Amino acid sequence: MAKQIPIVDYLVIGDGEPHLEAWESVDSGALYLDRRNADAKSGGTEFRRRRLESTGTVRSFTIVHRGVPGVPVPYVSALVDLDGGGVVKSNLTGCDPTPEAVSLGMKVKMTTFVAGTDDDGTEAVAFAFEPA
Repeated sequence: MAKQIPIVDYLVIGDGEPHLEAWESVDSGALYLDRRNADAKSGGTEFRRRRLESTGTVRSFTIVHRGVPGVPVPYVSALVDLDGGGVVKSNLTGCDPTPEAVSLGMKVKMTTFVAGTDDDGTEAVAFAFEPA
């Protein structure tokens, strides 16, 4: 198998099932996907890693019809409320990019895919959500 690296720091691969991890404030329980020096909610500076659930519901979405060269359009970009806490912005895959195929409150689950491969064969792994 080719060497794989996650495309973002909060995607964990190669340690069982792929999943997302957040920094959780010890004081307030606020979740952050990127490392923080202080909690915006409480001002606290102590954090711990927390594994996030890989299922959730669509809070909001938009169908993107314009993109950069090399990115096929249309596609669905969504905010997903994760079961157990946390919110993540992600693309939705596995469904038509139409208003009839996507709905608010739709149940989704995380999936991963190879987004690209460098000259040495290392694969960059990204995540998306798909209908559950």
